[in-house]
Amino acid sequence: MGPVPSFPPMPSFHGPNRTTKTPRPQVPVPTARAIVDCGVYVDGERQPGHFTPQQALTAAERTDAGFVWIGLHDPDERQMNDIAAVFDLHPLAVEDAVQGRQRPKLERYGDTLFLVLSTVCYVEHAIDSTSEIVETGDIMVFTGPRFAVTVRHGEHTHLSNVRHELEEQPEQLKYGPTAVLHAVADHIVDTYVDVTESVGTDIDEMEEAVFTPASKIGIGSIYQLKREVVELRRAVAPLAVPLERLVNNTDLPVPSEIRRYLRDVADHQATVSDHISYFDEALSGLVNAALAKISVQQNTDMRKISAYAAMAAVPTMIAGVYGMNFDHMWLLHQVWGYPVVLIVMAVLCAALFRSFRRNGWL
Repeated sequence: MGPVPSFPPMPSFHGPNRTTKTPRPQVPVPTARAIVDCGVYVDGERQPGHFTPQQALTAAERTDAGFVWIGLHDPDERQMNDIAAVFDLHPLAVEDAVQGRQRPKLERYGDTLFLVLSTVCYVEHAIDSTSEIVETGDIMVFTGPRFAVTVRHGEHTHLSNVRHELEEQPEQLKYGPTAVLHAVADHIVDTYVDVTESVGTDIDEMEEAVFTPASKIGIGSIYQLKREVVELRRAVAPLAVPLERLVNNTDLPVPSEIRRYLRDVADHQATVSDHISYFDEALSGLVNAALAKISVQQNTDMRKISAYAAMAAVPTMIAGVYGMNFDHMWLLHQVWGYPVVLIVMAVLCAALFRSFRRNGWL
């Protein structure tokens, strides 16, 4: 076997005078950028001053029943790890908090509870559009003996109003971090109620449009709304299990008074789930109604086409007979034969038109 020929080296794709650019390292974003608010609460009252997470925890531990409430928005991995180092959060829960898009669940790591809730937001739209109707996000809540950490993903379902309303109820905040957990869960379930009311209005309008004879509502709009209802159900229905555990599992570090409030939240969540199930059934009925309406319209169009084809067949047949070039044909050599044949065609077509019109085909 002869020697293997050698090939000259391939030229660089960057050209002779160009160098390969190395990716520039990303500048780390300070953890403070992800912190929306950080407060220390003692006996239900917020303490004055601005704190870093470590300073807030230290201030809370100096009291008998103080705790820290930190709100985060879309933290990256490094920022979340900084918070986890201060409050000793479990790495698995931290990973879920960074990635987002988690199924609603409740997990316990020692004295720390980790609750995941899906958020929903109604998007204004036209009734016959096929655009997105429901936007989703998620909120994670960490609660421990001395802290509550809320992590929000998405641009809706802000928690600033929840914090302000809770600060106006110091008797509620006295129950500690689990009071924050209840307030966040209650706020999110309330948004479920608002969104289902808006979706219910859309379904009522769509029902009216579908059953209006002259409406032009497309079946694509119904399918889009049905898909959004499925997305809404995926956000709402799984929350029943975590709420049931918080209400009935006495081993969890949740005060009995907070359990009573959470029971009300669970009732509202069950009501919303029932409404969503009704929406799904109603939209399935609308899909069947729209398909039936399309089928009826197609049958009507086919009858019209068949009627016009029958009327066109009469003159075509007569013209075909007279086009066979026979010598002995009726009216062939008469002066008035041509007008008579045209009149016969017109009379027959008029008779067919009247018959089809009387039977509802035209």
